[in-house]
Amino acid sequence: MSRKSSSVQTELALFFAILLLSFSALAQPPSATEDQVKAAFLFNFAKLGEWPAQVLPTGAAPFLIGISGGNDEFINILRTIVSGKASGTHALIIKAVNSEDDMKACQMVFFRGSGKKPSPANLQELANASVLLVGEDSSFLDDGGMINLIREHASIRFEISSQALDLSRIHLSPKILALAKAPAGSTSTASASPGGEERRLESSPPPQYPAIAKQMNLTGTARVQARVMANGTVAEVTVLGGHPLLAAALADAVHQWKYQPAPKETVEVVKFNFGPL
Repeated sequence: MSRKSSSVQTELALFFAILLLSFSALAQPPSATEDQVKAAFLFNFAKLGEWPAQVLPTGAAPFLIGISGGNDEFINILRTIVSGKASGTHALIIKAVNSEDDMKACQMVFFRGSGKKPSPANLQELANASVLLVGEDSSFLDDGGMINLIREHASIRFEISSQALDLSRIHLSPKILALAKAPAGSTSTASASPGGEERRLESSPPPQYPAIAKQMNLTGTARVQARVMANGTVAEVTVLGGHPLLAAALADAVHQWKYQPAPKETVEVVKFNFGPL
């Protein structure tokens, strides 16, 4: 789906507004319920994502959001939020799904925590079909999911598996990726170059958790900035933040990464969350 610059800016402003709402909604029950905040996230993922043309061609075909598990109450909440709205030229349609075939017909599937847990093989099949997979289970990303909604104190936040997204050929705005909470052992990237165009990764071996850091029970997020040549090789890595041991491990790994070729050199910001092994 193509996006005009002004349209993207408007949609991002809406996303940020929903995000701010999510930080305070649970602390102030009259503002929004937890399900309303989660439904708002799903709506914005649909608005700010880009699917392969063969999966969602330009035209009037509907954008299907499938809900697996849970009850009709959440479906009704989501229908209320998306009523009269669209993703580009695609009207948003919400439906309950049970079978893999039903899920493959969708552009997005949300797996409720109270429903049947999808198997890693099932998630892999759906990812190959370019279905955006959203869950709310602690092991969802480890099993092959792409976005996981989590409750953190009095707010709802989300984590993203950039690797799973890359395999699905679904593209989310780098501004969304930068807002995500990094799950333990996961990587997120965003472009810091003028124009904000994101470079896709071709190869990204994860950093090694330093043995001394493990002995110290040292965890946390490291951030580095990579200067990427037009041919996709990393020319230089600069540490932006994080414990020196963890940042050095991330920098060593990013030096070995390979990005897709681009017309010109870019600068990419990489975050990695070193969690307990």
